[in-house]
Amino acid sequence: MAAAMGIEILTEEEYRGLQKLGSFDIKTSSWVKTPAEIRKLGGSIFCDRRYNHVFVYHNGAESYYAARGFRGSLRV
Repeated sequence: MAAAMGIEILTEEEYRGLQKLGSFDIKTSSWVKTPAEIRKLGGSIFCDRRYNHVFVYHNGAESYYAARGFRGSLRV
């Protein structure tokens, strides 16, 4: 979906950089770009901000969290 929109999904590092600009995902969480070795095993990672700290979690890519949003960037 991100590719169809013409954007790149944020990496964990980029997501942490985003959180330095403001407080995002304080009540939600977002998928981030998952390293290929994790995706090959069927996993995905997502992040959020709680207690003024960025947390990274994992789950199966086909989990019930499939409707979770993602954070992306557009380079111009």
